[in-house]
Amino acid sequence: MREDRIHNQAIVDANGPEEQVMGWYYYLDDKIRFPFQAKCIAAKVVSPLNKGETVEVQPMAPEDACSADVLVMIRWQSRTMAVLLSQLAGVNVDESTAEAIADWHYWVAQGHSLTHRRVRTLITQACRKLTDKPGIVQAQRARRGENAVPSGELHR
Repeated sequence: MREDRIHNQAIVDANGPEEQVMGWYYYLDDKIRFPFQAKCIAAKVVSPLNKGETVEVQPMAPEDACSADVLVMIRWQSRTMAVLLSQLAGVNVDESTAEAIADWHYWVAQGHSLTHRRVRTLITQACRKLTDKPGIVQAQRARRGENAVPSGELHR
């Protein structure tokens, strides 16, 4: 049921990682009722929050800030900043907010990541460009003193 909801509401019709990022952004922005209280469930290197800290979550971070991960704005020590939604659990939130946060946590726990998907796509595109031009690969190998590989073998 959760996977059906994710595929039918969050990433429906997403062609590629950029569209998947935007699908998640609008799904979460639509379902989460801001502001709400949240507890930090995991300390992260990129966040000032310690596990167990409670914060007020305000709106989603701006779209352009969420190109690699889902970020939400918080009030923390009289400052406003963005942190990873994956490190937060809602406290006494409504059903829609709880479901949306749980969907995101599930997606991340399954090994999905907006960053990893984007990096994989960029690597795949770069590899395709290289294999479309086997002479470049052969020239690079020759410079390194390696035997050149016939172009037909690059696709194996």
